[in-house]
Amino acid sequence: MNFATLLIGITVGLPLALLLACFFAPLRKKMLGILPYAPIPAVFTAILSVDAPALILGSPRVPVAFSLDLAGAILLGASAILWIASACYAQKSLPSTVNPERFSVCWLMTLAGCMGVYLAADMVSFYGLLALLSVGASSLVMIENSARSQSVAMIYLGIALFAETFLLLAFVLLASITSEHSLWIHDASLALADSSQRDLIIALLLIGFGIKAGLVPTHFFMPKAYSVSILPVAAVLSGAVIKASVLGLIRFLPHQLALPDWGMALAAIGLFGALYGVAIGLTQKDPKTILAYSSVSQMGFIIAILGMGLMVADDGARLAAAFYAARHVVAKGGLFLAIGVIVATGQRRYWFVLTPVILIALSFAGLPLTGGDLAKAVTKDFMGDGFAYTVATLSSVASTLLMLHFIRQLKTMFATTPDAQALLSQSSAWLGLALSCILLPAGLIAHSSNHELLKALEAYKLWAGLWPILAGISIASVLWLIPIRLPTIKAGDIGQAVLQASTKPATAISSRAAKLDTALGHWPIAAMTLFAVVLLFGLTLMYGQ
Repeated sequence: MNFATLLIGITVGLPLALLLACFFAPLRKKMLGILPYAPIPAVFTAILSVDAPALILGSPRVPVAFSLDLAGAILLGASAILWIASACYAQKSLPSTVNPERFSVCWLMTLAGCMGVYLAADMVSFYGLLALLSVGASSLVMIENSARSQSVAMIYLGIALFAETFLLLAFVLLASITSEHSLWIHDASLALADSSQRDLIIALLLIGFGIKAGLVPTHFFMPKAYSVSILPVAAVLSGAVIKASVLGLIRFLPHQLALPDWGMALAAIGLFGALYGVAIGLTQKDPKTILAYSSVSQMGFIIAILGMGLMVADDGARLAAAFYAARHVVAKGGLFLAIGVIVATGQRRYWFVLTPVILIALSFAGLPLTGGDLAKAVTKDFMGDGFAYTVATLSSVASTLLMLHFIRQLKTMFATTPDAQALLSQSSAWLGLALSCILLPAGLIAHSSNHELLKALEAYKLWAGLWPILAGISIASVLWLIPIRLPTIKAGDIGQAVLQASTKPATAISSRAAKLDTALGHWPIAAMTLFAVVLLFGLTLMYGQ
């Protein structure tokens, strides 16, 4: 085993080892201070372990394998930076309602699942660690243990398990079509291209990963979850956790094969979500909810990139999507942490805080000379010059509107004490992410051997990135001068409406089911039911022969 492969093992193993250490109370009490160190190996793994020999545990028949490709490395490195910054932020800023020991356990569950999914090379490991990620993330959502957070966490977990049901079916079918029923993800993706069950499996993959990615109309769990979560949790959920779905689509879909119908459908759903997220986000007042709808929009755009590449079998779309997603990881995480910094900052210092926030926010629209601009440049070729490009440009204008709306709401949240300032751990964490928004994309392009990325940078035009932002600022100025009363839409929009409409019928069904359960629980009825089942089973065996 070489050093690069060993790093892969440490990246997966360290969070799991720390999680096991939490069984011992003395270690569990000190775990909050150790959390920032757990993702550090992932940074080195992302740099040194790309295409290294896989780490294989278990039997060759059912391997537990971990490896790292370039797309995974891009996302792993960005996510590790976010996990480190968010853990540093959490150390000194946990609300009094949060138990530090319980928080540490849930945090490590989520971190272990996240790092493991990024590195998993076989379907069994991928699915198991994805389940661990879902349970850990839902536990973090309800970490304050309030009635509202518990309710939202149950929705979050229910949606996650629902999505994983489709993925489990897809993985079983993938294993059945591979040579010798291989469980390797790479083998499954290659076999999928020539399979007679290709359309069914792709549909299951898109539904499963699409739900987890928050594609409209299954996005409603995101605004609700992010709005009730404490800030470091919201940062990792919106940045690192949700990107597992992007990596799943990158690795499982047969990008080597042109699938125009599936690609067009994926691009259309993604671009619709990019505009829909902005439209609903403009009706919100809570900054965390606004950022949640921004994530709905950005995830839609990332999925659209993959769809456009799938239409023409352009394998470069996978790297472009990973690059754009990595920039979103650090930028969105930085904005969530900035909310806490601004709340703790007085008005005499607020411009020192607000200026970087404005730059990060406008980078989502492609502000020139920011990471967002580089990300837009990388993805431009995949959007073409037709309708998709027009929608993508409108998305930039709309993102400007949404981010200006976010900044406007944020300006009312400063501390009442003029000289107040945030804790050093809070300020340093979010400033680190702010710098990463520029340095990470620039560094990836500067050291990339991928010609498409370099070509995209050469084709960069200052005006092409600037005019959508200027248009968005102009529209926002007009809207502020001529106040327009927007409708009030609750966080969760579609899902909230469905839940409200189904509450009474669900309550009635639940009541009847409870009465039936009570009735069947009486001994005479239960005994007769058991006798009938045994008799039916016996008759089936008799006549079946």
